[in-house]
Amino acid sequence: MPRLRGRAPLIVLVAATAALATGAALAGPLLFPGSPSLAGRLSSSGSPSSAGSVPRSGPDTGGAHPYPRPIAGPVVPAPAASVPPAASSAPVSSAVPAAPARSTGRWLATWSAAPTAGVDDTYPGGAPARRTIHNIVHTSIGGDAARITVSNLFGTRPLAVDHAAVDNRPVTFRGATAVTVAAGGQVVSDPVVVPVAADSDLVVTLRTPAAEGPVTAHPRSHQTSYVEDATGVRPTTDWRYLTTVDVRATTATGTIAVIGDSLTAGTGSALDTNSRWPDVLADRLRGRYGVVNAGIAGNRVLRDGTGIRASARFDRDALDIAGIRAVVIALGINDVQKHPQETDPRRIADALRSLTLRAHARGLRVVGATLMPYEGYRTWTPARNAVRERVNELIRAGGVFDAVLDFDAMARDPHRPTRLLPAYDSGDHLHLNDAGYRRLGSSVDPVSLMGPTDPAGPADSTGPAGQPHRQQPVGGRF
Repeated sequence: MPRLRGRAPLIVLVAATAALATGAALAGPLLFPGSPSLAGRLSSSGSPSSAGSVPRSGPDTGGAHPYPRPIAGPVVPAPAASVPPAASSAPVSSAVPAAPARSTGRWLATWSAAPTAGVDDTYPGGAPARRTIHNIVHTSIGGDAARITVSNLFGTRPLAVDHAAVDNRPVTFRGATAVTVAAGGQVVSDPVVVPVAADSDLVVTLRTPAAEGPVTAHPRSHQTSYVEDATGVRPTTDWRYLTTVDVRATTATGTIAVIGDSLTAGTGSALDTNSRWPDVLADRLRGRYGVVNAGIAGNRVLRDGTGIRASARFDRDALDIAGIRAVVIALGINDVQKHPQETDPRRIADALRSLTLRAHARGLRVVGATLMPYEGYRTWTPARNAVRERVNELIRAGGVFDAVLDFDAMARDPHRPTRLLPAYDSGDHLHLNDAGYRRLGSSVDPVSLMGPTDPAGPADSTGPAGQPHRQQPVGGRF
């Protein structure tokens, strides 16, 4: 699939933000010739003609996407009707704590971001004031309608949202244009009829009348989004409040959930290029399967740290997504290298095996990755490397996952196997660069993900060099 970039609009937009407060009406036509003013497109008024996000390119807009291009959380059953009921302005209260949300019919997750932390609202402006968040998200599959999940998982007080939109199409919640999400809770919107293309950007807008924290966010997204208030528009790399975008699929048959750490979240990849390895995999599947990224930088299997430990968030961030067909697990390196280090490799392997058993209870296939080398990173020691290598031996021996992605073999330097191949090293000797992530995403065998008996068949059964994959039950190069 084509890989859109959109770097120039980003540079122009960021350079102009300082002048938005006083010159937004004039800046819009200059930034985007032939289009409505930026002030109008990023208005907080809530009217369909001016509120919400900037339309992406496509048959309904005829224009180029003004934002750069850039991945879901749980969902609950949506009304069967394709068009939401007439909207009212009365807010809907959500007093139910966050819980697994279910999907029915052809609703499939196209993008997700695991809620990571509650962050303070650090934007200037004195007392808490109205904020409009323009979350830029990148789809993996398309459809003819969408719905969103809004999370207040880390909030300590109710979250009020008085306007929401997907690509400028107003979103309602049980027919209302406003919604209140209880602390620790989440809500799923009504369906909104909006064309969603695979491998494209959506602008999901959420307006909060009082930007009080903690804000449920996914920091370090490697994607530029925008926060708007009375003083102007500012870039951010946090996704705020939004955890899922589902689509009513027209061609896709299911979604693959990838749960991992920074190496799945894309640390080391270039901003606004969608170069994480799950993005590369989604491109290869060509809209036949969704791929959602539940990676959290610093995440561990056995302990809380950066984000809730994977064993505790597995249902919410992976098993309960809409239309799930398979799970990919790429976890364990932070249990090895972060303090306090796990010194027993069997505990790590057993924890990974327990995730597989939980997925099996849902009838899902699980593919897991070996742990990549990291000598040269500040936490590396020979003893910790020995733990990593023993975990990999246990994974390759079978019984942990249904199939193995041998990321260790793919990324290591053959002459110094305790180090990353220099061509794939982002520079810190732990995280990959774009070429390294491309190598991982290009190496995943679609047959290993869905199984050889999957009735839909793989969308792309060729490897990075166009050669047919030969699945190996214990890893190696496909």
